[in-house]
Amino acid sequence: MTIIQLFQQQLNNEAPTTRKMLALVPMDKLDWNPHPKSMPLGHLARHIAELPSWIEMTIDTNELNFEGMDFKPQPITSSEELTNLFEKSLQQGLDALAKTNEAQLDEIWTLRTGDTIHSAQPKYSVIMMSLSQIIHHRAQLGVYLRLLDIPIPGSYGPSADEPHSM
Repeated sequence: MTIIQLFQQQLNNEAPTTRKMLALVPMDKLDWNPHPKSMPLGHLARHIAELPSWIEMTIDTNELNFEGMDFKPQPITSSEELTNLFEKSLQQGLDALAKTNEAQLDEIWTLRTGDTIHSAQPKYSVIMMSLSQIIHHRAQLGVYLRLLDIPIPGSYGPSADEPHSM
């Protein structure tokens, strides 16, 4: 199995759980956050939905410079919009992986703010980080949902909200 196939497999394997978690986001609580330093629920959910598209950005560019960046997050007002954003982003990530090659993944990708370099790593490392970010933030979303008393689905087996078979 190539690293590209591994990334495609992981993205496809994580998608069903991500869909289930995003479907539970209550649209009337998008501004809620558990702590002043935590991002609001709507921002977190949108970020999770957008993360697969970071794979395309990583493959198609050589850096992200926060200075002068003109990113405007897509507003989310319904579960359907959130789900559609995730599906579009997922397809972007999968399409980018399908068109790339191993040599391109060895190229260095830089994260910076102006002259300050935060990291410079091979593109395959950035893609691995993007996949990890999906899982990390999805788990964070699970905590948010739990704090809102919303039963959560299992990720790699049943959750405490699902019946266990022994």
